[in-house]
Amino acid sequence: MSLKDCKIIDLPKIVDHRGSLTFIEESSHIPFDIKRVYYLYDVPGGSVRGGHAHIEQHEFLIAVNGSFDVILKEGSTQVRHHLNRSCYGLHISEMTWRELDNFSAGSICLVLNSGLYDESDYIRDYKQFEKIFRGDQ
Repeated sequence: MSLKDCKIIDLPKIVDHRGSLTFIEESSHIPFDIKRVYYLYDVPGGSVRGGHAHIEQHEFLIAVNGSFDVILKEGSTQVRHHLNRSCYGLHISEMTWRELDNFSAGSICLVLNSGLYDESDYIRDYKQFEKIFRGDQ
């Protein structure tokens, strides 16, 4: 997988006089089955979250409130996505380095994950990630 496999995905949005509703159905709206859900909130100004890659797991990030940026890195390529709406999200494929920053006050980042928590699936050192990505292991 590569950065080209990471993309913004629009979610269904139903709007009527009572407000809006967005829903997500696994394998229908996002390209994986959901095994874990978590969210980031009360992130202090100037903080950076993420700072890792997953070896096998996929993630789908949604700004359910406020906004934040997601920086994806692969080799010398870097892409920044600004998430600020709850009707779309960012699919991040495996072996993609991610960092989250620029959190607005009151922002909430909802994360849907393809796997249960498994520390062995994380690469938390960027230099190690670069070596694995290049095949230098």
